[in-house]
Amino acid sequence: MDKLIKQVKKTISSNSMVSIGDVVIVALSGGPDSVVLLHVFNELKEVYNLTLYVAHVNHCIRGDAADSDEAYVIELSKKLGIEFFVLREKVEEIARDRGISSEMAGREVRYKFFEELKHKLKADKIAVAHNANDQAETVLMRIMRGSGTEGIEGIKPVRDGVYIRPLIDVSRSEIERYCEENGLNPRIDATNLETIYSRNKVRLELIPYIQENFNSDIINTLVRLSDTVKKDNEYLEAIANEKYKSYCEVRENKVIISKNAFNEPESILTRVIRKAYNTVAKGLFNFEKKHIYDIIKLQRNNSGKSIDLLHGIIAYNSYGHIEIGYSLKGNNNLKWRYKLPANSRMYIEEIKSYVETEVISYKKDMIFSKSYLTRYFDYDTIKDDMFIRNRENGDYFIPFGMNGKKKLKDYFIDEKVPKEERDNIPLVCFDGNIAWVVGYRTSDIYKITEKTKNILKIRVEG
Repeated sequence: MDKLIKQVKKTISSNSMVSIGDVVIVALSGGPDSVVLLHVFNELKEVYNLTLYVAHVNHCIRGDAADSDEAYVIELSKKLGIEFFVLREKVEEIARDRGISSEMAGREVRYKFFEELKHKLKADKIAVAHNANDQAETVLMRIMRGSGTEGIEGIKPVRDGVYIRPLIDVSRSEIERYCEENGLNPRIDATNLETIYSRNKVRLELIPYIQENFNSDIINTLVRLSDTVKKDNEYLEAIANEKYKSYCEVRENKVIISKNAFNEPESILTRVIRKAYNTVAKGLFNFEKKHIYDIIKLQRNNSGKSIDLLHGIIAYNSYGHIEIGYSLKGNNNLKWRYKLPANSRMYIEEIKSYVETEVISYKKDMIFSKSYLTRYFDYDTIKDDMFIRNRENGDYFIPFGMNGKKKLKDYFIDEKVPKEERDNIPLVCFDGNIAWVVGYRTSDIYKITEKTKNILKIRVEG
């Protein structure tokens, strides 16, 4: 058995990447790394009884070259007898429209496509072709950025139990040798040879300079550093996970970190904060040490203060406890009110969000969204107009599951909603009654029962 294949088997085993009978989607760009990944998995599919699929995204950036990559991927997939799926997206247009880099837009497009295929094909794993050189470059770039140990750990061999990187212990030179020995003729992306991108500068200029002047084995040195840090991180993460369970309360739209957590050693506290933010944001993109230390500083200040984090998420000091959650921002000094027609979609400037209403027939096997920004009501119990507004003096409602009225002000106090946020929270009203405190609780009056025939679905989309 080829040396490279043996190494891949070892990596798969040590990281529990696949199980017998798994369905695996291989991300295939057409470049050397992904071609070798597909070829190796095709060689090993009988060993693990794998079902393989190929996924390719044409970013429509490099004109004829991108189209040739796509044609190559299709031809190779057919040659190996593997079913393939191709997506064409104008990534540069998406990047312009959203005000992000083409690299970021491309990544988002790819991973969204992979997730859609995973659901469609009922796949267990998605294999991507990062190698040992990629790992070394990532570690070096993060060191230069001043990352903590979590960042210096580099690229994880397995992410979210789904994304696997079987070539992470294989060097680029070994991949090139495998291509040559097995007659593989992968596509070469010319942009990988341009030094306009930071990673390319590290790959083409910085690492060769270090190899020539300081450490000829810098790739393996950085990979070993990553492995060492990984072991330390695993220990600290295990402790932090237990502390998170002890100190954090997860609610529908926020996480509350107990003030007692801030007595923990910094190495544990920072991890608890990261986990709390990740629970709310569903990712850590652009969440940096600066944000963590801003939250720690906030906790030491007086109660009632808040700070903006990222993507509409705020941190708020509530009597020493830190609440991390989404903020629906509006104008605190302005009272506003809009009529909500059925089966409509309207943009409300005050909350920078769309509000969508839809009347649907009730079926017992219906699947209801679990999003805290989507709620369902018995449409036939609504007798008068539907409105959405912010709070007014004297507001009250009957919370779901309760018989008696409750002042909205008291409800906000019980829920520890920051004072400065209370005027920003939209209220959906039917017949003059508050039916939904958006992001929080619905009223008992309009609940769905066995007698319900028609449902009103309301969704708020920021």
